[in-house]
Amino acid sequence: MQALISLYNRLTGLLSSTVGESIALLLARVALAGIFWRAYKTKVVEGTWLEINDIQYDIFAGEFSGLPIPTDLAVPMATYAEFIFPILLVFGLATRFSALALGIMALVIQLFVFPTSAHFFGWAITVLALAAVLISRGPGIISLDAIIGKVTSK
Repeated sequence: MQALISLYNRLTGLLSSTVGESIALLLARVALAGIFWRAYKTKVVEGTWLEINDIQYDIFAGEFSGLPIPTDLAVPMATYAEFIFPILLVFGLATRFSALALGIMALVIQLFVFPTSAHFFGWAITVLALAAVLISRGPGIISLDAIIGKVTSK
């Protein structure tokens, strides 16, 4: 039993080290980015980067009619946010800001598009938890934010 406890203590010590935490934060960044990147890919014409599919305006007008902003503004805002913030997260650049932006986007979706507890305890809570971890802990050492921080602190 003592050997098992010792192994557990070594493993948790390794995982809670700077490197272990940074790997976990990298995974959190990629996970959060992946959620929104997949949503972005549904909004653009296949084979393009930023050409919004016209059907998105109809979808937003019909299914997402509870949004507090006009469809003509909501569609490009959502599409471009789902494009740029996941890229920034993967590279660990402006991580806290990107996680905050995507967290706010998740709250808007939760409050105005799918205001049910079932949706909250499925998709939204996962997004908000990932965003909260990244906002509170930062990107870790495996990030451009860390590199920039080291360069500018000298």
